[in-house]
Amino acid sequence: MTAAVGSIWAPVRARLPLYRKPAILGLSIFGYVLFAWLMLIVPATPGFKSIVGFDSFAYWNVDPFHPYLEPLGGLDSFTYSPAFAQAAAPFHFLPFGLFYALWASFLVVNFVWLTRRMALVWLIFLPIPLELYHGNVHILLATICVLGFEYPALWSIGILTKVTPGIALLWFAVRREWRSLAWALGATVAIAAVSFVVAPGAWFDWIKFLTTSQETGAGPNDWYSFLFPPLWLRVAAAAALIVWGARTDRRWVVPVATCIAMPVFWITTPAILVAIPRLRKKAGPAARTTDSAAPAGLPTAASAAARPALNGAATN
Repeated sequence: MTAAVGSIWAPVRARLPLYRKPAILGLSIFGYVLFAWLMLIVPATPGFKSIVGFDSFAYWNVDPFHPYLEPLGGLDSFTYSPAFAQAAAPFHFLPFGLFYALWASFLVVNFVWLTRRMALVWLIFLPIPLELYHGNVHILLATICVLGFEYPALWSIGILTKVTPGIALLWFAVRREWRSLAWALGATVAIAAVSFVVAPGAWFDWIKFLTTSQETGAGPNDWYSFLFPPLWLRVAAAAALIVWGARTDRRWVVPVATCIAMPVFWITTPAILVAIPRLRKKAGPAARTTDSAAPAGLPTAASAAARPALNGAATN
């Protein structure tokens, strides 16, 4: 039966390259039209209440010393750390339209870098155009999932915004990449310390905000919240996934786990998954661990180097 299936599939597979370019072109046109419709037509629809840049408005409008006056879910609701509020505060001197244009352009640059020539095709994945419409940080987190292996300090951005992306640091712990773990934690602590000196009260307010805000699988009072497991269970699942990925050298699990562990799961959250193609194309992380430091079962630099020699000896 396997041979029969193979004989049927072989000619189809041989023809797939012929349809690749037309398919990419067609999907690109569809993605472009969908994005243009969302950005230009939808906001002009009578009775449409959401504004372009809904999430980025909270970044632009935040009071760096009292960021948490608005309850969770409101237009001005700010949920990230005081460090992010202080970094965003100077942009309030710009008109909001200009700020959103700059922020959205930054997200687009990240998006194009992640997807390259498949950018327009990815626009048919609804979380992506909606993310660019609302102006959240999920695409930025996708970039961090890719670059965070080589530049671990970037994980401080994820920790000081959504907090739960810090679960990705288990990758370094499992693989005993202590220097990378130290860079990630050290950068986070250093930024938080400077921010605390500037506005200590805001940090206490943030802790109170996080501990008293209603926790659901999605967002407070959202009708779809019953579809998602509680946060603690999703974080536990994300941790298990990262441990498995670290031990089997699968970097692509990091954006998946980061997505699963998001404190509030909204329709734009899966935009983090745009990091997967870039991570799957990588042959594997550079061997930063020594043979003595690598956990059992993980490939090491010495074993990788010895493999060609062993193969050569076997053929002689």
